[in-house]
Amino acid sequence: MLSSSSHDVTRLLKAWSAGEESALEKLIPLIYAELHRAAQRYMARERTEHTLQTTALINEAYLRLVDFQHISWQNRAQFFGICSQLMRRILVDFARSRGSQKRGADGVHLPLDEGLIVSREPRADLIGLDDALKALAAVDERKSRVVELRFFGGLSVQETAEVLKVSDETVKRDWRLAKAWLLRQFREESSYDA
Repeated sequence: MLSSSSHDVTRLLKAWSAGEESALEKLIPLIYAELHRAAQRYMARERTEHTLQTTALINEAYLRLVDFQHISWQNRAQFFGICSQLMRRILVDFARSRGSQKRGADGVHLPLDEGLIVSREPRADLIGLDDALKALAAVDERKSRVVELRFFGGLSVQETAEVLKVSDETVKRDWRLAKAWLLRQFREESSYDA
């Protein structure tokens, strides 16, 4: 997510936080392409017959984002981290509202990229991953945020470190440990399902 100027986006985010309504109008064209790419990544992981479209996902995220008027935006990485979190929540809410069944049945399937291989199976469902991330957050909130920002948000190690205000090495270590923890969770759950 590096196509727009970080300085321009950060400047406009801070202006928006300060109540300058015109800043949001100037911000949207700078961030739209990146939001669209993020939404496409999410939707590429969904079933082909999924009824929610990329543009609808962006629009829904935008509507929820506008409600964040009183947030003190720090930088572009924080903004895209929150956007990725919103998109994940939208898709999980959508899947739950569609009556998705337990992981492994007719649920929404999410292929995990090569950077986050937590399952020997080529696919894992979004609701199962969301539940596992919530369980990880109960144990270690930061590791859960690292997964969310890197996997869902597409942020680099450096951008993730910037959002979380930790070192790059801490993000790398949390990333490795979170993947191992999630793999163990998926193995345990699949042994209970058997």
